[in-house]
Amino acid sequence: MNQPVNQQIVISGVGGQGVLFITRILAEAAIRKNLKVFTSETHGMAQRGGTVLSHLKVGEFDSPLIRMGQADGLLALKAENVRQHSYFLKSKAWTVANRTARESAENLFSVDADGLAEKSGNPKSANLILLGFALKKIPNLFCTFDDVKDVIAEKFQGNGKMLEIMQLSVNRD
Repeated sequence: MNQPVNQQIVISGVGGQGVLFITRILAEAAIRKNLKVFTSETHGMAQRGGTVLSHLKVGEFDSPLIRMGQADGLLALKAENVRQHSYFLKSKAWTVANRTARESAENLFSVDADGLAEKSGNPKSANLILLGFALKKIPNLFCTFDDVKDVIAEKFQGNGKMLEIMQLSVNRD
């Protein structure tokens, strides 16, 4: 019998980076696997480059917000947000950050998603690159790279460029 899935992930960035887009894609992947999903977000001064924070809970939870010290992982679309939002993480949680985060930790992975997005000719695609990297790096996530690929392929029919962009980060370390 399969183990029940209970995962809490914080997704952090600034306005315009696609925090809410990534949250929706992951939530859709969970729904397709018949998993219970909660999402919640705060926008702050997002329209002026302020912080956007999203909570994603997959599994048997009663509320959408993640409490301090309870998150299994953090996706940071901006490296500076690692320090800003690490208080959400439980011990031994993972973090995936855009660019090299200054902090060093056992379960911290980083990729230059901004640089890869620029090279792809689509500078706004750093969010997809970071997501692809996380899906390949983090074991035991509630969804796989292929699950997310399927969501993107269906939602953006005929736009193979989005899938190519997400694939850019797969072989990066």
